[in-house]
Amino acid sequence: MVCIGGDGTFSEVMSGILQSGVKKPIAYIPAGSTNDFASSLGLSKDYIKAAQDIVDGEVRTVDVGLFNDRYFSYVASFGAFSKASYSAPQKVKKHIGHLAYVLEGIKEIKNFHGEELIIKLDDEEIRGEYLLGAVSNSTSVAGIIKLDPDMLSLNDGIFELLLVKQPTNFIEFMSLVKCFASGKFKGKMFSIKKSSKVEMQCSKDMNWSLDGEYQEGVEKVLIQNIHQGLDIILNR
Repeated sequence: MVCIGGDGTFSEVMSGILQSGVKKPIAYIPAGSTNDFASSLGLSKDYIKAAQDIVDGEVRTVDVGLFNDRYFSYVASFGAFSKASYSAPQKVKKHIGHLAYVLEGIKEIKNFHGEELIIKLDDEEIRGEYLLGAVSNSTSVAGIIKLDPDMLSLNDGIFELLLVKQPTNFIEFMSLVKCFASGKFKGKMFSIKKSSKVEMQCSKDMNWSLDGEYQEGVEKVLIQNIHQGLDIILNR
């Protein structure tokens, strides 16, 4: 099965395949505004080249995520910038790409209040107030957050959890705006953890974004890494 579209479209196709129980590989021609997952997979943005790569490619396996009972391909996120992934106007995303997410997300920061969370990982428990969090299996999230490709693998059974603390003063606030605008995330406001699963107690009013699509909030969240759960055709 060949999918052409954005990461959200790919996620829907992938979910359908996995829910059907049929073991079939998926091929992906990226045609969205940001294509985070496609970038992590090294897929060409040229439609003809991407199609030829599928013809010449081989079946590989990658991990997928399970958010309670809903599959996602590369990211489950909450907080500021999460809403931007599905609320940024489609026409704007089409014309200016990931910059639309940046502009929409920065508008959110000034109005967003951090979430008090209890987070359980494989080997530790975290408590704190956070502006943003992302459980991901990708080198890029919303075209904004960039992770070093050398620090992660797409089929190791492990997620990367990025947490951004709630700013407590104007200096910290402006520092975050600068980081989001530049795409460079360093400093005491940020932390990255690794885990095969993430359990979270949170407010049911805290909505999520799964692969850029809306997910209604729930009080108890269990995010699991389905190790090598998806067959995909790649040319590498």
